[in-house]
Order: sequence, then structure tokens, then C-alpha cells
Amino acid sequence: RHVPEYKEYYAKKFNEVPKHQYKRALVLTARKLVRLVDALLRKNQIYTPQRSVNT
Repeated sequence: RHVPEYKEYYAKKFNEVPKHQYKRALVLTARKLVRLVDALLRKNQIYTPQRSVNT
């Protein structure tokens, strides 16, 4: 809900199918998050989100 990239991804997946929208979108978004966490752990890095600069 709080990271714009994941919020947009969830909304996109939610609107792709007519049935089981919530579960499908939730699972796909969670899978994306798990891939991120796995990559960060493998590379021994800290997560730093992309922040937009409001000028």
C-alpha cells in the first residue's frame, strides 16, 4: 500500500482478470516482493527505495 511501485503493480494485476482479482493480485505482488528480498539477501545489500524529489 505504501510503496508506489507495488501499489501500481497490484492495481494493474487486479484489473487484468474478472475472477479472483484480490487473491491473484495479492499473490503476484507478494511474489515480486519475495524476489526483491531474495536478491537483496543474496547480494548482501540494504533496501533503499527510489524516492521522488518534489521541487
